[in-house]
Amino acid sequence: MKPLPLFSFNKVFFGALFLLIVLNIIGTVSEDALFLQSTKPLFIPVFLIFFFIKNKTISIPFILFFIYSFLGDSASMVFSNNIFLKASSVMYFLSYLCLVGFVFPKFKFEELNKVITVYLILVVLINVYFLYVVYGILKTIIPDSLELFLFGMKSISLIVLFIIAFGVYLNSETKHSILFLIMALCFVFSDILYYVSQYYVYHWSFLMFDRILHVLGLFYLFNYIIEYNKSYKQELVKEDKLPANNILA
Repeated sequence: MKPLPLFSFNKVFFGALFLLIVLNIIGTVSEDALFLQSTKPLFIPVFLIFFFIKNKTISIPFILFFIYSFLGDSASMVFSNNIFLKASSVMYFLSYLCLVGFVFPKFKFEELNKVITVYLILVVLINVYFLYVVYGILKTIIPDSLELFLFGMKSISLIVLFIIAFGVYLNSETKHSILFLIMALCFVFSDILYYVSQYYVYHWSFLMFDRILHVLGLFYLFNYIIEYNKSYKQELVKEDKLPANNILA
């Protein structure tokens, strides 16, 4: 019997999550702007390092998501405040579109039963009304129409991502769908807290929970990719089509 390793992959992955959360708590409590700007771009590289220790497979939509999301995280270190908000909104909007493009084919609307369909329609209406109310409030606060437009586009992409993830979960209720839904929820609430602290009432606790939820969203996304890769390889093994060196799934 082989001895158990001192540090399993899951423990190391949780350790990376814990480290990022601690760094962001320290940054938000201290309210050190430079520290906050330099820690957020660490999210994706740190997770990717630990991810590639054991996993070598990642699909193109996720690669694009990580690229756009990293650029959004790094925008504050490159641009001034006004340009930073617009640049980061564009990058995050593109990153969420990558996730929507990946999960949309899994959303089989014709396979939903009537109860789930009605439930989804209610969720859509509630989210649209909520976005309309928030848009009306921000319209009186944000003088820049382009910045307001980008807020609307990013918010719509997040709502679409959440609704599709919710629909896939209701229809399948698998571990994959649960992980993806939790990820979408983390990104949605992180975005809400960001705009609250940015335009309404600033408090370090809002920024702290915004960062923590963003890190958790990435954590659940990486776990989703790991589970997705496992099921993908199992299907290929069953079909006897698994390539010897599979880098991109």
